[in-house]
Amino acid sequence: MEKSVKYKRIVVKVGSSTLTHDNNRLNLRRLEALTRTLSELKNSGCDVILVSSAAISAGTAKLGLSERPRTTMEKQAVAAVGQTELMKVYSHFFDMFGHSVGQILLTRDEIERKTAYENAENTFNTLLSMSCIPIVNENDSMSYAEIEFGDNDTLSAYVAKICRADVLIILSDIDGLYTDNPRENPSATLIPRVSEITDKIRSFAGGAGTNRGTGGLATKIKAAELVTSAGIPMYIVNGENPEIIYDITDGKQCGTYFEANSDNGKSTGVL
Repeated sequence: MEKSVKYKRIVVKVGSSTLTHDNNRLNLRRLEALTRTLSELKNSGCDVILVSSAAISAGTAKLGLSERPRTTMEKQAVAAVGQTELMKVYSHFFDMFGHSVGQILLTRDEIERKTAYENAENTFNTLLSMSCIPIVNENDSMSYAEIEFGDNDTLSAYVAKICRADVLIILSDIDGLYTDNPRENPSATLIPRVSEITDKIRSFAGGAGTNRGTGGLATKIKAAELVTSAGIPMYIVNGENPEIIYDITDGKQCGTYFEANSDNGKSTGVL
């Protein structure tokens, strides 16, 4: 990446493993750092959209459950509790830094129809015009297999396309895409830049990194395919320190950068 990159509209996705501790309780220190960083980007003139997981984890902790729910009905109920808790915390932190937030819950069904897609696009644009930070999650309490995104990596790619973002940043529990699983193979090397998503690149992706998340690198590669084909670049970086987002906006090399397909402009219309 060249120095002094300026992104006007940024979508940031953060997963459950980044936002929570092993006991499913929210990692408030990291949430504070994330909201402070995004607030500063907002102060600098960027439009910021946050796609946030952790509703089920937050609900599990709030209800005092010994483990995450397994059935669909239990997950839906726990997500309803956790989403309220999550938004309360986000609202508190962003308010502390002088910004308002708006909640948007989506299912795939709601944006695969032209009218619904346009409504979603208008809602995002109106919130941003009001200097509000949209916080997006899948509507877990109403979602089921036929209409769900299945993971927030995929959702974040759709949101980036709807909002016509300049970049998608995925904060993960790993530094980026490696040639092998670095937790199992110490010889695995980080791939700093991907110009084309090939079968070989796909083969580097493994399963979920923790038992608190639903996605892994495979879903992140899928997200990269969706956004780069629409002319939007994407990063996978370690979210342990959310201030790494500053390095990205300053044009520094971070994690794995997926080049946008120059043959396509930012997409419009139904996904």
